[in-house]
Amino acid sequence: MSIHTDVFVIGAGPAGLTAAYCLSKHTPSVIVIEKDPVHVGGISRTVAHDGFLFDIGGHRFFSKSKEVVDLWNEILPDDFIERPRLSRIFYGGKFYSYPLNAMEALRNLGVIESAACVLSYLKARAAPIEQPATFHQWVRNQFGERLFSIFFKTYTEKVWGMSCDEISADWAAQRIKGLDLSVAVLNALRRSLGTTPKPAAAGEPVVKTLIETFRYPRKGPGMMWEAAARKIVARGAQVLMGCELASLAYDPRRQLWDIEVATPSGPERYTSWHVISSAPLAELVEKIRPRPISLFHARALRYRDFLTVALMVDKPDLFPDNWIYIHDPSVKVGRVQNFRSWSPEMVPAGKTCLGLEYFCFEGDGTWAAPDDELITLAIREVETIGLVTAADVTGGCVVRQPKAYPVYDESYRDNVAMIRRDLDLGCPNLHVIGRNGMHKYNNQDHAMMTAMLTAENILAGEQRYDVWNVNEDAEYHEAGREGAREGVREALASERAVPKKVSDAA
Repeated sequence: MSIHTDVFVIGAGPAGLTAAYCLSKHTPSVIVIEKDPVHVGGISRTVAHDGFLFDIGGHRFFSKSKEVVDLWNEILPDDFIERPRLSRIFYGGKFYSYPLNAMEALRNLGVIESAACVLSYLKARAAPIEQPATFHQWVRNQFGERLFSIFFKTYTEKVWGMSCDEISADWAAQRIKGLDLSVAVLNALRRSLGTTPKPAAAGEPVVKTLIETFRYPRKGPGMMWEAAARKIVARGAQVLMGCELASLAYDPRRQLWDIEVATPSGPERYTSWHVISSAPLAELVEKIRPRPISLFHARALRYRDFLTVALMVDKPDLFPDNWIYIHDPSVKVGRVQNFRSWSPEMVPAGKTCLGLEYFCFEGDGTWAAPDDELITLAIREVETIGLVTAADVTGGCVVRQPKAYPVYDESYRDNVAMIRRDLDLGCPNLHVIGRNGMHKYNNQDHAMMTAMLTAENILAGEQRYDVWNVNEDAEYHEAGREGAREGVREALASERAVPKKVSDAA
């Protein structure tokens, strides 16, 4: 016996819950499944350990999209705090403010090295590599070979576990888009002189890497997604924990999806007009029956995993940074989060919690190491960097995060294109959203925008928005978009927005 729902959502991360939240305003016939038995929010969840709270990666709540900001405020109206953004880079045994402080960088690098960086930059701008294909080439064109070697190469190769010559230029263009060395230097000089960087004029692009403040839920990002899940359930929809997709098959005769789910009490079956997936694209394709012809391409998609070693420290104020990038090759850790600086409510009074992030591949030596070995490693490395002494560490906790980042290797674009074509032709009303669902390295707000537009497409009964056009800055350029959005609102007001089959089933 199958249970019917109008919309079936796979994954209770930011994308999946946003889609369900938007849809549940108009129909309770929405079911969300999440394979984690405890936490919603995916990588944006908050973990609790011995009275300490910590974030998996650090999630700023900043967006240029008014729709996304409004939704955050709607879901969590009373629990945001405004936090100063402060971060540094650790390289060569020295700390560099980030965004840069010109005088500090000059002092740390020395006059000769600084001059060499400028000459390298001028050379790259005068003779750029035409049509850069790799991360190395793209960054070299933007900043010069010298700065690439100092501030990009080591950290990027820690994050991805591969050479910068194997990483697609797409990733650089997406993550560093809008940051120009002249902009960075100008901002650095203003900071060095004690003046506030000039705010962006109306309509002028905002460079996210130079943002001075951000909003944050007072007890971590999990507050947002736990609140979203509660409100979804309160509207009559369902969020089922500890449940994982087993198979997915489309019946063209009934125009329905047949869905099998593995649950703690055994398999369960569902049918649905629409399926929304924020699960990793490679995993989704594996579950479709009959097997799509793009299965080979799905299996070629790669992911980077990471783990957080949270250290509990018996001191209240170690350093003011929210996080520190560790570019130095002498240690394995890639980034250190300071959760008291994210929010004082994350830690008990008089204490600090540091999150040391190690980038790895699921199953490799770092991933498979016992927790006590990882905690020992983290304590040794945080002491090497000079942030804390081992004697001040009172405890630790390890959290592993599989498939944290979709890898932008040289073949990812072709593989995703083949999967998209296959799903478009053979999988009606199957919608992929979010970072892993689309194998597109985007931020939390971008993932939410793909979900919001997908919900509008479903409610309107037609494909009004191509969510693949939501880019890394959550900007969506399409002629007449606002007119289309207004049309959706009018249709909802007259109860004509839900497709006939969905409204009939409801």
